[in-house]
Amino acid sequence: MTSSGAVLLLGGRSEIGLEVTERLVRAGAGPVVLAARRHQDLDDQEHRLRAAGSTAVTRVEFDADDVASHGDLLAGVLRDVPPGDVVVVLAFGVLGDQRLAEEDAAAAVATVHTDLVAQVSVLTHLARLLRVRGQGRLVVFSSIAGFRVRRANYVYGAAKAGLDGFASGLADALHGSGVQLLLVRPGFVVGRMTAGMTPAPLSSTPAQVADAVVDGLRRGRSVVWVPGSLRLLAAVFAVLPRAIWRRLPR
Repeated sequence: MTSSGAVLLLGGRSEIGLEVTERLVRAGAGPVVLAARRHQDLDDQEHRLRAAGSTAVTRVEFDADDVASHGDLLAGVLRDVPPGDVVVVLAFGVLGDQRLAEEDAAAAVATVHTDLVAQVSVLTHLARLLRVRGQGRLVVFSSIAGFRVRRANYVYGAAKAGLDGFASGLADALHGSGVQLLLVRPGFVVGRMTAGMTPAPLSSTPAQVADAVVDGLRRGRSVVWVPGSLRLLAAVFAVLPRAIWRRLPR
């Protein structure tokens, strides 16, 4: 990983995304672009990154669900950052309301749109743009929830399963292009998105996920499980009889 490369954080308020970006800044990253809705309200996030040592933080308006805007937005951002390596962190997403989604088709579609459709749109544009640059890193957040979809959160899990498959295929398609994709598969993350929920076994914090991401970038990894022992749990999940599987909690 080129430490002086630019960083684009899609989801400028994300706890994990900011932890990753802060670590990259402390390692010597160059310009930082924070992309989020209501970008004018990102003062705290910008101040945090400047305190970490960044001398160039800009903000852009980004609505993940407005897929028609993605192409022009991303082309403009990458046109304005210096040539060379760039790390793009896709840290936007929603957990959704499983109970509501089981009764309201619009709610189910909204979750899948943000967590899968919007991600596919962004990744497709970025892959094309970064191929032209001949260099770049993409950080995509899947989840253990998408490894084998559970009854307790099947809408969110299905979206993550689709994203995991798409990102895995895209990583293969990018091989040899100079563009690399790091697929991150965390378990339950104790943070703002999961506030009020009982942590699952092998939980982690945004800081721990960020440490694993930055280490994965440094090592040139293609997939990172957080924590690493989650890979073994996933192997157990894969062989559990369905009668047991369907009764598992979130």
